[in-house]
Amino acid sequence: MRGQKSAMTIRPVDVGGVTVPNNIFCAPLAGYTDFAFRKLCYFYGAGLCFTEMVSAKGLKYNSEATRALLKKDASEKITAVQIFGSDPAVMRAACESEDLADFPIVDINMGCPVPKVFKNGEGSALLGNIPLAEKIVSECKKSGKAVTVKFRTGISQDKKITAEFAKMCEGAGADLIIVHGRTRDRYYAGEPDYEEIAAAKRAVGIPVIANGGIFSKADADKMIAETGADGVMLARAALYGPHVFAEIAGKNVPKDIGRDVLGQIADMLPYYGEKFTLVQMRKMTSFYIKGMRGAAEYRGRLFAADSLSRLYELVEEIFRSHGKDSGTVPESGAAQD
Repeated sequence: MRGQKSAMTIRPVDVGGVTVPNNIFCAPLAGYTDFAFRKLCYFYGAGLCFTEMVSAKGLKYNSEATRALLKKDASEKITAVQIFGSDPAVMRAACESEDLADFPIVDINMGCPVPKVFKNGEGSALLGNIPLAEKIVSECKKSGKAVTVKFRTGISQDKKITAEFAKMCEGAGADLIIVHGRTRDRYYAGEPDYEEIAAAKRAVGIPVIANGGIFSKADADKMIAETGADGVMLARAALYGPHVFAEIAGKNVPKDIGRDVLGQIADMLPYYGEKFTLVQMRKMTSFYIKGMRGAAEYRGRLFAADSLSRLYELVEEIFRSHGKDSGTVPESGAAQD
């Protein structure tokens, strides 16, 4: 696959009969990819966004905190919900539940590396139990939903199973796979393993989306050239600037971070209330200003803001001083993904 493509071609993707507008995806990010942030990513050109990671068990036991993660904006035409768990029956029940009725695509998390998830036999732990992983995919597909699987190249560097796992997913009924080009033990460090992603692409006939180390159009082009993947998924790069979707997609959408921040606040406030909105948007704004002159000082002042009115004042000050098109996406590899 290497060298066959010099640049990424932007095109629609068929996901189990669901047509996604383009092949630039926004990853599920716990604590970040809520409906307001997804709305912004779609505005800038993302083809498909994913909810935060949702516990299938949490839905089973009627957790209100879990259900809150499923809030959608009216403008979202197609959004994927990502679920995690290790019980095939519970996972299928989640797919078939009314809670997920508005989500035509269900993504199964088989890549989360965090200890709490891993120790429960969920997320990337399923890379070490292929028969169970296969049963989960098969049961979820019986729900009638389009099913995707996001997974890593293996649990450890000495045992990469990307192609084998990809074949299993396809055989069990998955409509698309997303390969994070790192093993569980690497978390988010280092360059993604292009050859392992390429191996997955060679192994299956369903679409393969590549994830890891993509922070710019140049990174996206390199990923496609090196792997032959059908598209890319961005994670941390989106947090540092959702405008990156427009850059990769070639969309002429002017960047205006101040407008974006105020729009997110306006979307979140009626649903989440002032306290949560304040905390969340202090955090989000601190991401957006990374690379800006004086960012460290502004970040300290943002986190000290004790009211939305104070946050509004700071946003006005920051973006009046630096102009609309301010803030930068970090250099390739400068953040986790």
